[in-house]
Amino acid sequence: MTTRHALISGGLVIALAGAALPSAASAQSGTTPPSADPLPATRSLSAPPPVTSSPASAGGPQLSSAHTTPVQSLGAQTRAVVELFTSQGCSSCPAADRVLAELKKDPTLIAVSMPVTYWDYLGWKDTLADPRHTARQAAYSHARGDRAVYTPQVIVNGTLPVLGSDKAAIEGAMAKSRARGAALSVPVRLSVADGKVSVSTEAPKGGVAAGVAMAGPPAGAPAAAMAGEVWLLGVSSAVEVAVGRGENNGRTIVYSNVVRRWHKLGDWTGGLRSWSVPVGEVAGDKVDAVAVLIQGGSSTAPGTIFGAAFERLK
Repeated sequence: MTTRHALISGGLVIALAGAALPSAASAQSGTTPPSADPLPATRSLSAPPPVTSSPASAGGPQLSSAHTTPVQSLGAQTRAVVELFTSQGCSSCPAADRVLAELKKDPTLIAVSMPVTYWDYLGWKDTLADPRHTARQAAYSHARGDRAVYTPQVIVNGTLPVLGSDKAAIEGAMAKSRARGAALSVPVRLSVADGKVSVSTEAPKGGVAAGVAMAGPPAGAPAAAMAGEVWLLGVSSAVEVAVGRGENNGRTIVYSNVVRRWHKLGDWTGGLRSWSVPVGEVAGDKVDAVAVLIQGGSSTAPGTIFGAAFERLK
């Protein structure tokens, strides 16, 4: 497949055939969005992940220890959030899908797959792709100010892009992100009980705040400087797909922790907060787990992931 450069401008994609990626080393084995038939990708990339319910108020239900199962994690125990942008129509992606399956086994990581739509024109429509994932990948690129939109691409903790099939580069990005201090500084409690998914947050550890989404906050910045959104994701832990056409024709690929549902819990300004929603709000589409992300910025300009947790529904 010919490497092509996708120019991000105002949330849109303009494909330029033959142009080089701005970071050729990081995307050397990746595949950039196509120049042929760009309209579907343009439509997808201009739309942020929609809010599926009204944000919860600050006075929402509090967690009750008498009616919850033991929580799986606190944000401080999570080493990194790894988002893989992948596609069934990309011959470079199965290697990255296998890397994510390995990372998924690490209990200190939250590793999720976000299949994108822009390779559907090649003759095989990705059965797991979601335009919201395509929009999210473009929004990351726009927030960074670069043109690095390709598959397979990993984003670590909302800030650092690396080649999705390069496990060593992913590990390096994790270490670099945590060294900045802001990533995963907010403890998050997540539990599933009595037909509800409950989320609660605490104040950031060590006085870390997030006024600057990309580079991290100045030392000693007040927690009130935090601003972002809280998202609950419905996840399918393993989905096997037999690809019938396109570049992966004849291959059966297992996708790990595929994001199938997006549910906005509310906005984030720091401090103690809690939310509780019915499991039915995120169930369906073979969802068997949930993840929560506290992320700086907004869905159209995402930044550092300040807190995260993962829990199975069953």
